[in-house]
This record gives sequence, C-alpha cells and structure tokens, in this order.
Amino acid sequence: MKYQSIETLLKNNQAWVVEQLALDPHYFEELARGQTPPFLYIGCSDSRLPLTRYTKSQPGELFVHRNIGNQVSLTDINFLSVLEYAIAHLQVQHIIVCGHYDCGGIKAALEGKTTGLVDNWVNPIRELYLESREEIDLLPTREAKLNRLAEINVIAQVKNLYQTSIIREVMRQETAPQIHGWVLEIKTGLIKNLNIATEEWQFYPSCQLSNSGLLELSTN
Repeated sequence: MKYQSIETLLKNNQAWVVEQLALDPHYFEELARGQTPPFLYIGCSDSRLPLTRYTKSQPGELFVHRNIGNQVSLTDINFLSVLEYAIAHLQVQHIIVCGHYDCGGIKAALEGKTTGLVDNWVNPIRELYLESREEIDLLPTREAKLNRLAEINVIAQVKNLYQTSIIREVMRQETAPQIHGWVLEIKTGLIKNLNIATEEWQFYPSCQLSNSGLLELSTN
C-alpha cells in the first residue's frame, strides 16, 4: 500500500473543505457551535479502524476513546475522564465497545511476543485468555483462537464499564446510556453485534445509614 506524504494530507484537507462548503456553505459554522454526539465509541488504536468510515457517520456524531486492544481500564484516568465527560456533559445515549479481528493487541496477549509497556498494557487480555483457555485451545486454527479472544475481550470490557462508579451512579438514577459490544471484521468491513446480555451486571445495591448508625444495603 502506498501512503501519502504530510504535504498531501494538508492538500487533501483543503480540498475537503472546498467540497464541504460547496455542499453546505454553513457546514463549519454549524459544526463550530458545539458537539452533542449520541455515541461514545471505545475502540482499538489500530489505524485501519476509523469507525466514521465504516458507519458513514459525520463529525460530531461519535465521541471517541481509543487504545491498544479497546480496553476499559478501571485505573486509566484518561479513559475515566472521557467516560465521565461523555455521560455527565455530553449525555451520550449509547456506549459502543468495538474490538476487531486481526488485532495486534490480541495477538500480543495470546502469543506473548511483545515486551515493555505494550506487554504490561495487554496483560489483562492475557489473563482473559488464561481464564478461557479450555474453550479457546479447543478451536481448530490460530485465527479462530484469536477471533474468539477478541470477542471475549469485548465482553470483558463491557463488563468493566459496569464496574465504574460513573456507570453505577447513572444506573441508580436510571439515566444510563445503552451499552453495546461489537467486533469489526476487517476482511469484510462488516460489524458483528455480539448482543451481550448485561442484566447480571446492572444490579448495584447502595449503602444507607440505619437508625442505629450502621451501614445497611439497599436495593433502591
């Protein structure tokens, strides 16, 4: 594949602006007024995965967080800030965790061929493999194993979302966005909806003080 130069990227930008203004002279004026995206997209950093292209969505529709292996890390202040802003300020209606097949992060976790910070980052995915090793190792091909781990990883990251205090709070307020788990197949360009059942992760008792001053659990 032949890649473009930095200069070409800038020229393409100028050409795109001209094309957009020809379609709508007020396009950028409207865009500059602010953002109200209905979707938060949590995806992989892989350069082949601009979801706006795959879904034909427009600027302003997707609020985006991406990292290697599309992970929902409960200790990543960057991710948690994005999540909080998306919910508290943008009031997104949907959160999409989107993994993909042929993922380098998944390969690194399954095969252990990376070192340094990347190796540390994908270690939670490696732990997912160890937890599901009996199922994954029965699959007939390397590709099938990698694909299944990519799916398991998405399911785990959706579950992680429900472990955040941010999601737990909006669940209690009954204002939580819908959460979806997808996997994109680069070979076909098609997105697979995993239709993850999340009911078991949506129950969070809260603590209240009793008349005696002791903490009691409440299901309200």
